[in-house]
Amino acid sequence: MQKTRSNTELEIINTINHLVKLCHEASLNAGWWHELDRFNPHVIPTKIALTHGELSEAMEGYRKDLPDEHLPHRKSIEVELADAIIRECDMAGWLGLDLGGAIIEKMEYNKTRLDHQTSARSEKHGKRF
Repeated sequence: MQKTRSNTELEIINTINHLVKLCHEASLNAGWWHELDRFNPHVIPTKIALTHGELSEAMEGYRKDLPDEHLPHRKSIEVELADAIIRECDMAGWLGLDLGGAIIEKMEYNKTRLDHQTSARSEKHGKRF
């Protein structure tokens, strides 16, 4: 049974799902998807790998404290993280996913996880960095 959502949660869900729609429409209009992609089992894994690439670029930009080469008034990490989100939203749009709802539900679930508590992070095999 689905939990009743607060107005704030519904607004967040709708905003994220609107971003999914915008990112996917932009990608479709730019020719990044083709109808035959629906039958190619390698398309989504490739898109996920490209998202990994954006995150690696974000790490490098952070490590070197670089400005972005295309938007030099912004830090590289900021723009590369935006690229990763755009790619994730695009894939969610292609797959017809409710990314907004999944984010809200996952955040709620994470509040209950023992391994997400501060005390558990420092234990053996904890989530400390």
